[in-house]
Amino acid sequence: VGAGTVLTADQAQASIDVGADFLVTPGTPAVLAEALAKAPIPAVPGAATPSEFIALMALGFRVCKLFPSNAVGGLAMVKGLAGPFPDLKLCANGGINEASAGDYLAEANVVCVGGSWMLPKAWLAAGDWDKVRYSAAKAVQIAAGARGAG
Repeated sequence: VGAGTVLTADQAQASIDVGADFLVTPGTPAVLAEALAKAPIPAVPGAATPSEFIALMALGFRVCKLFPSNAVGGLAMVKGLAGPFPDLKLCANGGINEASAGDYLAEANVVCVGGSWMLPKAWLAAGDWDKVRYSAAKAVQIAAGARGAG
């Protein structure tokens, strides 16, 4: 079980203290990046620009969260980062949906995507677990299909 939307070094440490297996951030200021680099568990730091990715790679990160993916160029950004950063793998998040997830996953530099389309707040509030199960199963099919094509 991981901790997401980690915003500070204190939140990272608190997540580690309660047993998180990994950490994910939407963005990564220098103080947080240094804490994540020293963390005893894996971390996926978030970034949105080539300069941010260079800084994170200098700390040893090779898997980063591209956030907010669609707002910073979507698939064009993913493809654009592949050339200068052949060793960087991305977890694309932000504006990903059922229709676009497979396109992102088909890119060699994308290892995973995240999205809330599988868990609309209304379904959760209503306890409509059948819809959640169906949507999650469909997401698994999308991922399997994209990986089978790539």
